[in-house]
Amino acid sequence: MKPLRIALTKGRLEKDTIKLLEAAGFDCTSVREKGRKLILPIGGANIEVVLAKAADVITYIENGVCDLGVVGKDTIMENGRSFYEILDLGFGRCRFALAGKAGTDFFSGYDAKTIATKYPNVTRNFFEGKGMDIRIIKIEGSVELAPLLGLSDAIVDIVETGSTLKENGLVIIEDNVAPISARLIANTASLKLRKTEIEELAAKMEEERKKMK
Repeated sequence: MKPLRIALTKGRLEKDTIKLLEAAGFDCTSVREKGRKLILPIGGANIEVVLAKAADVITYIENGVCDLGVVGKDTIMENGRSFYEILDLGFGRCRFALAGKAGTDFFSGYDAKTIATKYPNVTRNFFEGKGMDIRIIKIEGSVELAPLLGLSDAIVDIVETGSTLKENGLVIIEDNVAPISARLIANTASLKLRKTEIEELAAKMEEERKKMK
């Protein structure tokens, strides 16, 4: 049988997932010593790791070329469509927050506010829930610049400590837009065809996740 393929988001989530898999008894030496390789076998198991960018992890899962994936909830909320989210892995914790220039009252006035963000879908859903009419500008780089340059009234972005906002003269207006952590997702067909393998792997990861709390 072909290996069970799990796509990992490169970087921090990749490292945390490998740590979790090793704690669960898997030999991940090939991933730790990967060099420039992007598809790597897990020693002693019928599993392959595929290293990819976050949005691509979802694309590979949805198109069935990978069975499982590890990706942040932020990417799921912005790009997710047809797959199963089967486990909150507990690491990579941060949150979406609404932030603006210090000393301004974001909610005053009646004009539609302009929001700069890398996450237009998340932002739109958040403000629809508030019944607010907004204009969204998508930014690819440093979102903090937008209110400083007068491009937007505020931003919606991922926040861990808030230090970057503070250094740029911004303050958090609301930090309950959405909590984020790494999630294990599965291709819908794989979950039926390889149910036992996926459930066994997910159970091992869940067991180790609880120990690491």
